[in-house]
Amino acid sequence: MFATRNVEADHKDLIHDVAYDFYGRRLATCSSDQSVKVWDLGEDGQWHCTASWKCHSASVWKVTWAHPEFGQVLATCSFDRTAAIWEELPADSLSGESNQSTWVRRAFLSDSRTSVTDVKFAPRHLGLLLATCSVDGSLRIYEAPDVMTLSQWSVQHEINCKVSLSSITWNPSRIHPPMIAVGVDDASASDGKVILFEFSENTRQWIKIEVISLVSDPVHDIAFAPNVGRSYHLLGIASRDVKILSIKPCDGQSLSLPHQSHQGNTSQHAPNQKFEIKQVAQFNEHGAQVWRVSWNITGTILASSGDDGSVRLWKANYLDNWKCVTELKCQNNQSGNSSSQDDNKSGNSDGKSTKGLRNFSSLVSPGPMTRH
Repeated sequence: MFATRNVEADHKDLIHDVAYDFYGRRLATCSSDQSVKVWDLGEDGQWHCTASWKCHSASVWKVTWAHPEFGQVLATCSFDRTAAIWEELPADSLSGESNQSTWVRRAFLSDSRTSVTDVKFAPRHLGLLLATCSVDGSLRIYEAPDVMTLSQWSVQHEINCKVSLSSITWNPSRIHPPMIAVGVDDASASDGKVILFEFSENTRQWIKIEVISLVSDPVHDIAFAPNVGRSYHLLGIASRDVKILSIKPCDGQSLSLPHQSHQGNTSQHAPNQKFEIKQVAQFNEHGAQVWRVSWNITGTILASSGDDGSVRLWKANYLDNWKCVTELKCQNNQSGNSSSQDDNKSGNSDGKSTKGLRNFSSLVSPGPMTRH
């Protein structure tokens, strides 16, 4: 069903994130060696590094692509308390080796006072928006007023969540109000570890509408599924295990009624409740901390990766029962990866505990995949 291909990334330290572009023909990787690399899929079916540069003065946690409508644009965030916007120069502006592209920094976002842990572009229909979150609990929404001038970004909204934030995901749905979910990795936080925000057209503000107490373990990653004709949202969560939540809007509710969901596998349908939230799946097969989750383009398959050195693909059958359909094992997996992740989050990476984690594998479907 799927094949894997190992890629010698040649990073000098732990790779923290790998991101495909919109078409799945380009990859970006970031590392504790303070660099980002861009890879292009060649006609030979191999990944070729076409750009590599130092982008921050500390570990780079996340890298993400903007929609190609806005050009070849990347955003990164780092332990150095900043986020950055990068743009690839047009081919006629390139210099140097013919097989190397040139990326320039268009903006430097330095509003955070602590490590910036995640950065995500908004769905295309919302415009060129960028969300960042940080250890001090700040969620910031930036906007580029002129998509032709990527050097100008302004903070449109700043929300203090008062707990350490680890991850962000935008709801890609076009038929519902803009929504953001943030993951909390603060073990001391007494409430749930996932917070939902929705944009109110009435107040022009982001409103906290749910604190999901179904998730009680620190969250490492979070991802909304693409909405293909569903009347509800699916949310994948990476923490001590893998969880999939169903978030269904309740009929007849106003936009900005905050509500905290109840304990259990479903939220109770209270009169003032905006969403009915259920846990539709939970998986402990990794047997270790889960660090990343990602959906396919149709939102039908969830991929997860954990400290057990494996990537697992989860899919629902016709009865909506989720199960593992593929397991891919890393050949060079070593124990102790969790401690190296924690060391890097504290900025203490010495490069000694990351053997086998400086390369990556790409997952390839035998058939072509087109994105519209």
